[in-house]
Amino acid sequence: MQVVYKRPSALQDNYFKYCGGCGHAIINKLIAEIIDEKGWLGDTIMVWPIGCSVYADQYFKTDSICALHGRAPALATGIKRARPQNLVVVYQGDGDMVSEGMSEIIHAAIRGEKFSVIFVNNAIYGMTGGQMAPTTLEGQKTSTTPYGKSIAHEGAPVNMAELISNITGCIYSERVAVNSPRNIAMTKKAIRKSLELQMEGKGMSFVEILSPCPTGWGLKPLKSLDFVEDNMIPVYPLGVFKDTEVDH
Repeated sequence: MQVVYKRPSALQDNYFKYCGGCGHAIINKLIAEIIDEKGWLGDTIMVWPIGCSVYADQYFKTDSICALHGRAPALATGIKRARPQNLVVVYQGDGDMVSEGMSEIIHAAIRGEKFSVIFVNNAIYGMTGGQMAPTTLEGQKTSTTPYGKSIAHEGAPVNMAELISNITGCIYSERVAVNSPRNIAMTKKAIRKSLELQMEGKGMSFVEILSPCPTGWGLKPLKSLDFVEDNMIPVYPLGVFKDTEVDH
């Protein structure tokens, strides 16, 4: 019998602890598929954040390490400089990166650190109770903005893919989403390009992924897919914001 699909061999034989409808499981699977396809299992080091992916060392067979809150880029800097031959993947959520770790990711980009960043944006603090994040949309209700986020009081949503694309050390920045089969395919393509650029010895590459958080948003999983399409993408448009290979 022909095998149409199987569990990526880069993944452990463990079930994901993510909530039903969460986009992290899809993203983890895509990364594992690419590692398999490229034969990079023995070369990969994953740097995990404090957040919903904190247990991901139980999911991947790669070497991995968990950083302090927001400090994944700093930790990855040391790893990549000590072991430049390895594939170093920084995986962060929006609360971890854009709140606690904003200075870390910006200065890593300024230095042009040669690792790949996978940034999961679900517009909320998912693991710690659904609090407002710097990426929370205007008017969005969270546990700390029960009447809706106000730009006047809490500030505007932060568009990381556009922001980091303006830094010279970032060579590639793209925003994708995992709310539809087509967008999932585009996400895999973007992640693959990011990892390939790193293995070619290029500078920092940055992939922002819009991801549903049904639990944090208080929505059914299917409705959360609509929320990404109808509410997030208008604020966080999909596309390539920087690609030095094309630009030059």
